[in-house]
Amino acid sequence: MGSLTLEFTRLSQLTGNPKYFDAVQRITNELERGQSKTKIPGLWPLFINAKDLTFDWSQYSLGGSADSTYEYLPKEHILLGAQTDQYRSMYENAIEAIKKKLLFRAMTKDEDKQILFTSNVRGLKGGALHSVQYIQDHLKCFLGGTVGIASKIFNRTEDLSIARGLTDGCIWAYDSMPTGIMPETLEVSPCAEIDKCPWDEGKWYEDVLGQPIHSREHLERAQKQVEDEGLPPGIVGIADPTYKLRYNLHSTILVAVPMWSVVLIISLRPEAIESIFIMYRITGDKSLQDAAWRMFQSIDKVTRTKYGHSAIEDVRNPLPKMSNKMESFWLAETLKYLYLIFSEPNLVSLDEYVL
Repeated sequence: MGSLTLEFTRLSQLTGNPKYFDAVQRITNELERGQSKTKIPGLWPLFINAKDLTFDWSQYSLGGSADSTYEYLPKEHILLGAQTDQYRSMYENAIEAIKKKLLFRAMTKDEDKQILFTSNVRGLKGGALHSVQYIQDHLKCFLGGTVGIASKIFNRTEDLSIARGLTDGCIWAYDSMPTGIMPETLEVSPCAEIDKCPWDEGKWYEDVLGQPIHSREHLERAQKQVEDEGLPPGIVGIADPTYKLRYNLHSTILVAVPMWSVVLIISLRPEAIESIFIMYRITGDKSLQDAAWRMFQSIDKVTRTKYGHSAIEDVRNPLPKMSNKMESFWLAETLKYLYLIFSEPNLVSLDEYVL
């Protein structure tokens, strides 16, 4: 419901017709009204009952079906010329809940680098968590850039390191795979705390196996699973959590049934590159350019075809099968951000444009 805000606002600005902005502003008003009434106050569940305007769903994630709602809060604030504090307030309520309930550090061999992701959770009334999945979707890679923008425009300087950690997380996910390309979805081994996280190979094997290792047999099973699935250190699984939705006409309740299947595709998505672009424009750190160039070379190497670039079906395979699909966002977003990363900072300046 929150994914049309920028487009409809800009459409009203260009045409002078307020009906487009009015439509999305009414949605925003309802999101604001319900933000403090959800099972995790500050966040919105993946699904909202638009008929009754209730927020009772228990699943929370910043991935698909939710990402744009959060991404557009600081961007809409800029697009409206900061004429209202509504979007700032909604963002600040959301980011505090994200830091408290979703944010975690992934355990990696590079202990000096803070690799941050956000989990998927099921919430109970009052903010308690029923279950946590330490899953990172590529779609969540938008968050580093979003937090970076907000840290600047809202003077939240303490959040800039979080923005960098989230961006570094997606860079790490790319660098970890044999092709140098992050899969659509992966599960990682979480740290007990954000500030300190020594590498523990035994814990990684336990997370891979999904149970404590009490015997040599358990260890060998975990090692075999790592080998069979081609799991890099720190990564527990590579899978796509999809949901088969069933609608009960009598109770008007949507029921989500997890359908786990191994999907190792990459669809040429822009989110990681966008966050690198934003963080490079904010910090000027040349290592971000280096990361973007590595990612582009890796993507180009295995996705280039005679007439374009194709999504691939297994990021673990140096010679993957191509799916013969090139989504429009490859041209509209991914290549745009790659071009801007290596352009002069005044070209499409973030001080003048909302991207």
